[in-house]
This record gives sequence, C-alpha cells and structure tokens, in this order.
Amino acid sequence: MITIKNLVISYGKEGNTIDSLNLTLAEGTINGIVGLNGAGKTTLLNAIYGIARIYSGEISSNGTRLTKKHMSYLVTENFFYSNITGREYLSLFQNELFNTDEWNELFRLPLDQIIDGYSTGMKKKLALLGVLKQGKPIMILDEPFNGLDMETCRVIRSILLQLRGKGKTVIITSHIMETLTNLCDYIHYLEKGKIKFSKGKADFAELEREMFESLENKNAKLIAKLLK
Repeated sequence: MITIKNLVISYGKEGNTIDSLNLTLAEGTINGIVGLNGAGKTTLLNAIYGIARIYSGEISSNGTRLTKKHMSYLVTENFFYSNITGREYLSLFQNELFNTDEWNELFRLPLDQIIDGYSTGMKKKLALLGVLKQGKPIMILDEPFNGLDMETCRVIRSILLQLRGKGKTVIITSHIMETLTNLCDYIHYLEKGKIKFSKGKADFAELEREMFESLENKNAKLIAKLLK
C-alpha cells in the first residue's frame, strides 16, 4: 500500500503546488489521477517517483520509504539519446525474462532503426516497452495514451489489466476521462493541490456527471456573455 501523508510541494511565491495532500493507494489496483491543467498532477507523480523536492510530508509503501527501485515512470515527454536504435535503448534496462522481439509483436516498432526517425507515437510505444521491461511492482504513467492509435490504446489497456491481476500497482493520468473509467479501479480528483475526492468503479458515472456539470456551470455565464 502506498501512503501519502500531508504532502506539501512549493515552487515559489505563487503558493503550494501540492498542498497538504493525503492519499492511499492499495496494492494490485489501477489508480487514475484527474484534474484540470495546473492542478498538480505531474508534480504529484514526480513526488511519488522521488524527483520533486518535497517541502514537508511523507510518501511510504507498507511503512517503508518508497524508492525508485520499486517504480518505473513513463513521463509525458520522453527523452532518448541521439543516434541510438530502439533496440539499443531497450538494452539499457536489464531483465533477462523480457523477450524484446516477442513483446514488439504487439507494437511493431522498427527496433533496429535510429530513434530520431521515429514518429511521436512510435517513441511513446518504445518508452512504454522500456517501462514494461523494468518489471517494477509500481508503474507510474503520465498521459500514456497521448499520440497513440486506437489499437495501441486497447493493447495497453489489456496489458495493464493483466499486470494488475499479477499484483502490480498502476498510477495513471489522462485528459481523456473515458480511458480512465474503462480501466481504473479508483479515480482521484486533484484540485488546487489537494485530493478533493476519490471514487471507486461503482461511482464513476456519478464522478463524470459531477465533474462535467461543474465545468459547464463554471464557464456558462462567460460563454453566454461572449455570444450575445
């Protein structure tokens, strides 16, 4: 179980990006983090992975400090060294049980070509293969479906569901609500650096209704004014 207690992260005079945030994530579950732009989603993921400076609070797993050896992280914007092939990139991750060519049957990447020539979607699929090869018990995925075709999105969904069945814990963000409601066990709504509420699968329909009604009501008066 991942436990986040009273987490505070601040980047200057504009206030706390993450503000006294509390969250508990059960093992063997898929957890969606949603919120508007600027709500702190990526900052929260960076904090869990240990690359954001924490002002106060703690993040632990079953009572012990969470470290990178427990986690793999797919960032939104992937980085690759220049002039290396996809196969060379994957060789950076050590896992003798991972059969690269068999896994690549799902993604159909030209692994022996230089990554610089890959499309955005191909680069995302290569980064996902790198995360999968690491085989860590906790996977953090920031917008993993961006830039991917429909078939690949379904492949990733199937992989994540099977990994959950093997006890993996997944933390995932997406701007497309449907991708989360069709995948997650829990969705946590982040607003102004705090978890406003968490919902289980049985309450996802209510969650969508509340979120969309709130967004529409928030902007309805301004839109009406502009369209006079």
